[in-house]
Amino acid sequence: MYLFLEKVIEDGDVTYSLTKGGYALMFVLFVVAAMAISYFTNKDGKGQMSIKQISVSALCIALAFVMSNIKLFKLPMGGSVTLFSMFFITFIGYLYGPRVSISAAFAYGLLQMIVDPYIISVPQLVCDYVLAFTALGLAGFFYEKKNGMIIGYLVGIFGRFIFSVLSGVIFFAAYAPEGMHPVVYSSLYNGSYIGAEAVLTIIVLLIPAVHKALNRVKAEVNEKSIRKQVQLG
Repeated sequence: MYLFLEKVIEDGDVTYSLTKGGYALMFVLFVVAAMAISYFTNKDGKGQMSIKQISVSALCIALAFVMSNIKLFKLPMGGSVTLFSMFFITFIGYLYGPRVSISAAFAYGLLQMIVDPYIISVPQLVCDYVLAFTALGLAGFFYEKKNGMIIGYLVGIFGRFIFSVLSGVIFFAAYAPEGMHPVVYSSLYNGSYIGAEAVLTIIVLLIPAVHKALNRVKAEVNEKSIRKQVQLG
């Protein structure tokens, strides 16, 4: 453990930060995740991912990463309202389906571990960053559904919310105010920033011009669109 994490004591609280070995491990895992994405087959089952699909997925991850650093507000024990960062990960699912989106979301979770992580233990690290962010990839299961862009986004962020609440109950229950159940405290804490960002994102997605533009992006990057019209949500 100490090969990858080093102890940080501040005001009596013990947290951990990544060592050089930890950053190296994150880099290796990110490369593995990127390679896994490239070996997934297309939605029509014919061959591996194309250069276009890989490029678009990488672009969405990059946009999400940049937007995640534009924080409208940040909570003390992790979690913040960002500028639509979660949407760009769920949008990969809307474009290419669940297998690609789950792998991309996993890679994104690794990136989040590198930038300003809040770590108190390895299980908490896995729950808050690996599982919670990977859950955003669940959006891909709705890529062919009516209104799949919005439904997928809501399902993806709900998946992240569940793992974040679970982490709060298991690892941060001691911070719950006296008389408040840890589940209630964790739900309110995590729901405050995830819910706030969700509301802002949905408001923007419901703007007709934005919704139409994003559907056009799907039609243009989806390689099946040259053979038949894709079902747009």
